[in-house]
Amino acid sequence: MVNFITASEAAALIQDDDFLASTPMGLGGLPEEILAGIEKRFLQQGHPQNLTFAHACGIGNGTEGRGADYLAHEGLTKRIISGHIGASPRMGKYVAEEKLEAYLFPQGVITQIWRATAGKKPGVITKVGLGTYVDPQFEGAKVNNRTTEELIKRIQLEGEDYLHYPTLPVNVAIIRGTTADEKGNLTNEGEVGSFELLALATAAKNNGGIVIAQVQKHAEAGSLDPKRVQVPGNLIDYVVVTENPNFHYQTMGTSYNPALSGEMRVPLGAIPRLPLNPRKIIARRAAMELKPKSIVNLGIGIPEGVSSVAAEEGVVDDITLTLELGVFGGIPAGGPDFGAAYNPGAVVQHDAMFDFYDGGGLDTAFLGAAQFDKYGNVNVSKFGPRVVGPGGFINISQTSKKVVFCGTFTAGGKAEIGNQNITITDQGKAKKFVRNVEQITFSGQFASDNSLPVLFVTERAVFDIENGQLRLIEIAPGLNLQMDILDWMEFTPVIAEDLKEMSREIFQEEWGYLEKAMYDYSQADVIV
Repeated sequence: MVNFITASEAAALIQDDDFLASTPMGLGGLPEEILAGIEKRFLQQGHPQNLTFAHACGIGNGTEGRGADYLAHEGLTKRIISGHIGASPRMGKYVAEEKLEAYLFPQGVITQIWRATAGKKPGVITKVGLGTYVDPQFEGAKVNNRTTEELIKRIQLEGEDYLHYPTLPVNVAIIRGTTADEKGNLTNEGEVGSFELLALATAAKNNGGIVIAQVQKHAEAGSLDPKRVQVPGNLIDYVVVTENPNFHYQTMGTSYNPALSGEMRVPLGAIPRLPLNPRKIIARRAAMELKPKSIVNLGIGIPEGVSSVAAEEGVVDDITLTLELGVFGGIPAGGPDFGAAYNPGAVVQHDAMFDFYDGGGLDTAFLGAAQFDKYGNVNVSKFGPRVVGPGGFINISQTSKKVVFCGTFTAGGKAEIGNQNITITDQGKAKKFVRNVEQITFSGQFASDNSLPVLFVTERAVFDIENGQLRLIEIAPGLNLQMDILDWMEFTPVIAEDLKEMSREIFQEEWGYLEKAMYDYSQADVIV
């Protein structure tokens, strides 16, 4: 029988120098009461010390003290290996101040590392990350000066370059589900996804470690449907049953919504429409790259608007929207509920989804972007001393058949939209099109070398990559090329000989054009 214990008893099991790992996405999947217990024990007793902490997805919800912040104390954690730390403010500050070692790996690679560790494989060998900051020819995923050990290697197999990511010696896995029976069998009916629970639990057990699960419900042995068990009790040593809903959020912003866990379906008409603003213009123009029957990924932020536009235009059933947590179909939830979806057709395990992505399963990826440069490089992972990590961005952007980056033209710019044009009322506080991005999260050179179609969509203009250079191919109606575009870039892009006007129809309250665009899209007349 598995041992049912308290969070403080679970914290007492953690030893100095342990390698601790978990499977969160925001606050979803996060065994928060156990992390809080570890923090409390350290502050009271000074132990455990010198932990290594690893997780694949973003963690926390932007509120200081949650997520990875529980482990952000000097002496408690010596190293973090993460896909994204931007939603854990104190941990992000500790990394920037070099109070611990930090590696920011691609999210999908970490999920696959757990499988490799479980099966005692030599690691993960993949092209994911080539040409980006995780490539050892650049930064090797090390994000501060305190981090010196080279974990990632660039190797050649049959004349082609790959990256070799090592297995990770996790010996304590802390995971989360909804229900555990007396034998420890774990189900997750109230969660938004399956995460990489099985892979991580197996990795820890096969490495001679322990698995601690946080759940909300304790069931009688034999009462759970075996097909719904995500982790068998043989792989779980201890279970903490929490009674505090604040320690068991489904997402960054929702404690519990049965529609987000697939326990009920909602009418798509209940999903609110986007207001007509620059973000909606970007989402509409990006959505024009959709093709019938395509399989699509949507990143967090502005790209989320593509699903809202598709629903509003009545074409959502013509495509399959996916999310990296394992969601196929339905409508992705946005904002603090990112990672979940309404009415999905299927939810597979997190690591399995990245097998699908890495193998080229995506037709188009719509991703956010914070900085672009003249070579088509994109940065979403570092801003001054602040590093946040890539999440699934690197996996998805390098393996999709087509990539559409979505972002406002400047930071803080404002505009009025109507009468089929756009008027800039505030040019913004900072330029996003810079001479050199601060960190290469997407490599324009990689795209050129692999003939990857790439589009950069803003509310003012659209760009692509031609012969290794960023090229302006469309401009919004009502704008001046020099004053509204070129003067707000740190470099002059290549300008297409047949520079076109963005479709005027997207700059009006009602559109109704997306279905036609998907099945018979043609650009407007040449204007320059």
